[in-house]
Amino acid sequence: MVMEGKIYTRQGDGGDTSLFTGGKVSKINPRIQAYGAVDELNSALGVARAFATHPDIKKLIFHIQNKVMNVASLLATKEPPMPHPDQALPQIYERDIEGLEKTIDHFSAQLRALTSFIVPGSNKSGALLDVARTTCRRAERALVALMYQESIDPTLLKFLNRLSDLLFVMERIEYQYENAQEKLWTK
Repeated sequence: MVMEGKIYTRQGDGGDTSLFTGGKVSKINPRIQAYGAVDELNSALGVARAFATHPDIKKLIFHIQNKVMNVASLLATKEPPMPHPDQALPQIYERDIEGLEKTIDHFSAQLRALTSFIVPGSNKSGALLDVARTTCRRAERALVALMYQESIDPTLLKFLNRLSDLLFVMERIEYQYENAQEKLWTK
């Protein structure tokens, strides 16, 4: 998207916002809540990427951010299809979910088994990935709320669910990479 002119439009001053395909909805509409939560997830991922120390994790976060932007754009789009057929919408595919699962398996094979929950915060990079994980869970809940109102591609929900699992594993990889001792939950 190319931005021309002023960034502010004053269009949302009354509490409504426009969808990507046109039409206005309230800013408290479940669709807006869902893609707003996904937007927050992308910001949390950006902060996590800025502080990640493992080079593979940095690259992976950037790749994930692009997929998360695909999710947000799909949520910001409501039927009918886009008025300009030359602008194809990005998609989330089953292969994207399979890719997350393969990455989880790859990193999990490098970690010791857990016998307890871990308390986040053993280092900055891991803690920020945990913030991204919990933000992802919130986005997932917002998407479920939207699904009670409208028909949504279930692949989006599966993607967010698997992504939160991957973010947990990435957090642990960051701890391991910096030799930070995982703090286990003590009851």
